[in-house]
Amino acid sequence: MTGFLDVEQSLTGRRWIGPEAETLRLAEALMQRADLSPGLAHILARRGVAPEGVAGFLAPALRDLMPDPMGLRDMGRAVERVLMALQRREKIAIFADYDVDGGASAALLIDWLRALGHAATLYIPDRIDEGYGPNDAAMAALAKDHGLIICVDCGTLSHGPIAAAKGADVIVLDHHLAASDLPDCVAVVNPNRQDEDGSLGHLCAAGVVFLTLVALNARLRAEGKQAPDLIAALDLVALATVADVAPLIGVNRAFVRQGLKVMARRARAGLVALADVARLDRPPTSYHLGYVLGPRVNAGGRIGAADLGARLLATTDTAEAVALAQRLDTLNTDRREIEGQVRDAALAQAEARGLEAPLVWAADDGWHPGVVGIVAARLKEATNRPAVVIGFEGDAGKGSGRSVSGVDLGASIQRLAAEGLIEKGGGHRMAAGLSLTRAQLEPAMARLAELLDKQGSGARGIADLRLDGVLMPAACRVELIEQLEEAGPFGAAAPAPRFALPGLRIRYTKPVAQGHLKLTLSDGATTIDAICFDAVSNGLAAALTDHAGRALHVAGRIEVNHWNGRQSVQLRLEDAAWAE
Repeated sequence: MTGFLDVEQSLTGRRWIGPEAETLRLAEALMQRADLSPGLAHILARRGVAPEGVAGFLAPALRDLMPDPMGLRDMGRAVERVLMALQRREKIAIFADYDVDGGASAALLIDWLRALGHAATLYIPDRIDEGYGPNDAAMAALAKDHGLIICVDCGTLSHGPIAAAKGADVIVLDHHLAASDLPDCVAVVNPNRQDEDGSLGHLCAAGVVFLTLVALNARLRAEGKQAPDLIAALDLVALATVADVAPLIGVNRAFVRQGLKVMARRARAGLVALADVARLDRPPTSYHLGYVLGPRVNAGGRIGAADLGARLLATTDTAEAVALAQRLDTLNTDRREIEGQVRDAALAQAEARGLEAPLVWAADDGWHPGVVGIVAARLKEATNRPAVVIGFEGDAGKGSGRSVSGVDLGASIQRLAAEGLIEKGGGHRMAAGLSLTRAQLEPAMARLAELLDKQGSGARGIADLRLDGVLMPAACRVELIEQLEEAGPFGAAAPAPRFALPGLRIRYTKPVAQGHLKLTLSDGATTIDAICFDAVSNGLAAALTDHAGRALHVAGRIEVNHWNGRQSVQLRLEDAAWAE
């Protein structure tokens, strides 16, 4: 089968793949039987939505997709212990991870407890000084003053630190991969425990916390007590789900869809302040959660004070929210600069080592541990291989990895820890962290490459670019984009529709900040504006600037560009190929 529009090798080296025959047949059935527009029909066909399932897919009802929280192991024990703490007026501490998922999970609990008149202590470890997850000193200190410690987005592998919390009970609400033995505590509620069936393994930690609050509310109502409003909390669940790159399937899709509606009401002081400082002047989409709001919330945990993001999400004080948002925005700018320096050095090192191996990795002294995960993601995207990036401070190295679909990185890194090849490590299928010594580096990376190769990562080439069809510039209208958005939200496991626009010519190009490129394209009758992000680093800038008037096919996603109160259609250009 030839490439879509005969593109076997694009300007970024990719083969273009169009819709399969089965998808086209299903799209035709959706147009005829469900009266859908061609664009929307093709998107739903790609997702495998049958005509009878269209209504439920386009308007997912949370009540229909919500699982029974009590189906998760230890949920009953967790609920009983939290209610006991409330009845006894015990002091409760929340120990959370420093990323968006951890911060949102902590804010969910803080909000819920506050609505019941109960204040909680927030503790988030410093990424550099303490590392990921509970540690002995922090847990022991919290146990002296608190009857209950709730670990969110962490704790599943923290046997020692949980044992150090003498005098306090501990509950773990997490989603990271578990070992065969669990910490000795009141409850470990985690859909990725080895004794779970995996049906809810796609939940992020905030999703697990939300289910726990649903179970708690049910008990309160059964006792004739008023329960806090959880619908208003879905903005936090949506933010965490997208920012943690959880697949937008099942209840996750409903969480995000409903959460975006809640966020549009601008009722949460922290998210309002963050949207304003990011100059977000429209109701947010899943893109904004992942690329505008999420990185700013993360910035505190990456290179600043670890608790800034959680404090922003939990505060009800407008002035405090504005101050925190401004600080996080500044830190995010600093983070981008640090990331750029590490990314360039890591890519050069990985290229010298070879990009065709089952594992792409890089390590060096002084690389900030707060950006190694982002840089690993960039290497993964550039090579379609699992990637690990490690920063050393003396003999101690802290690293982060990102994986590709079908390759379980978290389990492989967990195996390295079990084999004694690294100090510690764990995570989930698509992302993981690890700590190791300098002497362990080469043997550990060799073993990790071997484990990943057994999963097929070494057989991968540059990822094909999958397209949903062809559009002409005249068809790229705001109305079409609004129709396509009905199939959203888009994100992990639910990619936004991507189209090819054939036979265009470049009328204008302009480099913009941070290596991007703006263009105006035309088919002779209609023009369309486009933006190509990272055009310098992916090589498109040079080719598209020196086009010599040649016609080309372009591929990307169409979106509504909001500027000065006006709307226009813009192509987010991802790839291009010469048409002649």
